[in-house]
Amino acid sequence: MTDIDSLTRRTHEAFPAIRTDLETLVRIPSVSAPAFDQDQIRASAEAVAGLLREAGMPQVDILTATTPDGDVSRPAVVAHRPGPAGAPTVLLYAHHDVQPPGPAERWTGEPFTPQERDGRLYGRGAADDKAGIMAHVGALRVLGDSLGVGVTVFAEGEEEIGSPTFAHFLATHADRLRADVIVVADSNNWKVGVPALTTSLRGLVDCEVEVRVLDHAVHSGMFGGPVLDAVTLMARLIATLHDDAGDVAVEGLVRRDDVDVDYPEDDLRADAGVVDGYRLAGRGPITARMWRKPALSVIGLDATAVAAASNTLAPACRAKLSLRTAPGQDPAEAERLLHDHLRAHAPFGAQVTVTAGERAQAFAGPADTEAMRTARWAFRQSWGREPVDIGVGGSIPFISDLKAVFPDADILVTGVEDPDSRAHSEDESVHLAELEKVVLAEALLLARLGGSL
Repeated sequence: MTDIDSLTRRTHEAFPAIRTDLETLVRIPSVSAPAFDQDQIRASAEAVAGLLREAGMPQVDILTATTPDGDVSRPAVVAHRPGPAGAPTVLLYAHHDVQPPGPAERWTGEPFTPQERDGRLYGRGAADDKAGIMAHVGALRVLGDSLGVGVTVFAEGEEEIGSPTFAHFLATHADRLRADVIVVADSNNWKVGVPALTTSLRGLVDCEVEVRVLDHAVHSGMFGGPVLDAVTLMARLIATLHDDAGDVAVEGLVRRDDVDVDYPEDDLRADAGVVDGYRLAGRGPITARMWRKPALSVIGLDATAVAAASNTLAPACRAKLSLRTAPGQDPAEAERLLHDHLRAHAPFGAQVTVTAGERAQAFAGPADTEAMRTARWAFRQSWGREPVDIGVGGSIPFISDLKAVFPDADILVTGVEDPDSRAHSEDESVHLAELEKVVLAEALLLARLGGSL
């Protein structure tokens, strides 16, 4: 029998095994960055494939695709279970690759050794996005033979490096991935106890910029004064990127203030761990600053380490910049505006070289489709309260690819993270009680889409 009470009970009974399997996935260091062991991506894909077979998916394959340039995608898992005649097909997306762990000493425990503390499971990938995979696997287990829709599960293996071959993978395997509804489990909820649907995401443009003032290092005492070191010049260039209020100063970028959700400053400070005395940057509503306006960050800097410092003037300095763009911003235009700004503000006429990097389209989805209404109903049943529609300041580049290949599909962007999850940072974690609610909500969503609730 399929009803809300029975699905709730079955989810609770199934959750200990779901948690155990999540811990198993976390133990696999499936970092997709090229400097790490790529055999672990294959091991992770095989583990996910095994879980999907056990969950009743009759067709499970580990697939790759090769681009015209010869680049081979990292292993992705594609599983399919057909539905009854005339039933819709739902594509459930998550990714099994993870970010590098960063310095081990910044973790309370070992990054790839899952630990529970105060109701949260810690470990790299525990939230982003192996919990998303287990939300899909868990929902399939809970529904079992009462699944009334066709389901395809797509567990990607290179999301954390920007999904570089995603568009080609979609083109190669479009027939296997085609769906009426797409559920992307790679976003977050508003906070613990408050579910959310993501209706907008910022885009992304990144680049590397080099400032050069000398052919080679020279003595700082002999030449310092008329010649400024490249690190100082880089600092001056970086300082031009924001105005005195902290808003991005690159002219011509799209900026929007249209937000409906408030984020109290005290909550943001607590969620982000902002130090006392720091004044928040930018103008306008905090949620607009986070979701609807551009944000520009220095995410890498190549300069002489303090321990290796000598009395020389650095001839060159290199930085990596990450620009998050507002919904409605063309990424190619944003890239041009950023590059033009950097070249136009070369300090003291130093040589400024800009190398383009990744570009990703922003996402702005409709807030009132049949699938969205069904998802809100499912969330309301699982959490016992209304979900909120949110924007997210981060980027999920492949959503624009999904929309291009499957323009008629309804896309739902959901997730298991909360403000304490620390995705991409040390001590990443998932709130276990929230994960159980996510599993139940997805089971309810699939059941309702299949007409059994």
